[in-house]
Amino acid sequence: MSGLPGIRGTDHVGFTVPNLEEAIEFFVNVIGCEYLYSLGPVKPDGSWMRDQLDVHPQAGFTNCLLRCKHGSNFEIFEYTVTDQKKEPPANSDIGGHHLAFYVDDFDAALTYIKEQGLKVLGEPVVRTAGPVAGQTWIYFKSPWGMQLELVSFPDGKGYEKTTEKRQWHTANPER
Repeated sequence: MSGLPGIRGTDHVGFTVPNLEEAIEFFVNVIGCEYLYSLGPVKPDGSWMRDQLDVHPQAGFTNCLLRCKHGSNFEIFEYTVTDQKKEPPANSDIGGHHLAFYVDDFDAALTYIKEQGLKVLGEPVVRTAGPVAGQTWIYFKSPWGMQLELVSFPDGKGYEKTTEKRQWHTANPER
């Protein structure tokens, strides 16, 4: 077997937000994540921040960990630093990213996102052919501009017809 010895999966995804309390409120009360704990403020002396995290040596942070149902955990940071870039990266930028949330009922989830007043990008994309046939998705943005996605494929994806391998298992044991 090749790869990282002992790997079991993704423990968490870390990202930085402009306001930690706003992010906790959003991810817990709008998305439905579970708050686990907070840490900080952390502001070590010397070069620890540069050596360990490759950020400005005078930076400090507060963070929290959230559990998001059956997916990965989120480690969310709010940094205090003078050279911080304030604009989220576009998907096309190096380091660009998005978080995708699998939902059982795509239409109900999209209606809910719109009712929350969140910015929805474009219209739902329904895939009917190829390896992602059966998938529906749409992007939306958090209140601070982070790119998020709703995705659903309740009957599986096209590629599943040719392999036993699965990208992700929802709570549906029939898949």
